[in-house]
Amino acid sequence: MSNKTRRTHSIQVRLSDDEYEAFNRKFNASGMKSRSDFFRHMIFKGYIVKFNDFEMKELLRLARTISNNCNQVAVRANSGGNVYPQDIAALREEVNQLWQPLRYFQSQLMNLHH
Repeated sequence: MSNKTRRTHSIQVRLSDDEYEAFNRKFNASGMKSRSDFFRHMIFKGYIVKFNDFEMKELLRLARTISNNCNQVAVRANSGGNVYPQDIAALREEVNQLWQPLRYFQSQLMNLHH
C-alpha cells in the first residue's frame, strides 16, 4: 500500500486499561510514528501464535527437573562427594529431552517468515 492511499474506513476497538497500557508499550517499543501505522503493520504483517499450554507446561517441567538434578549434583560435588558418570549421563538425557521440543518449536517459529 502506498502512503498516498486514501483510507476511508475506520475501526473502533475498545480496550481495558491493561490492554491499552500493553498496546502503548508495544507501540512505543516499535519506534513507529503513528498508532495507525503500527496498528496496520500488526494487522498485515503480524502473526498470531497459539501455544499449546500442555506442551509449554511440559517444557517447564523438564527445565525444572534438569535444574533440580543439576543443583543436587553441584551440592554433592561442593560438599566433597562424588559425581558419578551416571549423574552426568542422566543430566545429558534430560537436556536432550528438553532440546528436542525446543528445536521443533524453533523450526515452527522460523517458518513464520514471509
